[in-house]
Amino acid sequence: MEANKNKDYIVDNETLARFAKALGHPTRITILQYLASLNSCYFGDIHNELPIAKATVSQHLKELKDAGLIQGEIETPKVKYCINRENWIKAQASFEALFNSKSDKSTTTKPGCF
Repeated sequence: MEANKNKDYIVDNETLARFAKALGHPTRITILQYLASLNSCYFGDIHNELPIAKATVSQHLKELKDAGLIQGEIETPKVKYCINRENWIKAQASFEALFNSKSDKSTTTKPGCF
């Protein structure tokens, strides 16, 4: 039973780290904010929203997609993107759990630590 708990812990932390890495660039955050405000949109719409090269937009979309935060659907000749709602909710819950966790040693920490 303990082995499964440790495995779940590692998988959860790996998933959180993957989400955090994808959020580690301001352009990707901008893309997520834009997509979160819509049901879906096409690559061209995203590119028109950002003052960067198409290849750079494509790379950022790939990073977000690989992390599972967005999904794309090919509608020849275009690709439509949207937030992956299931993983969006999972990311939100994971970050909330991280930021709401408190150390058991909180009463013995130095000033300025929580």
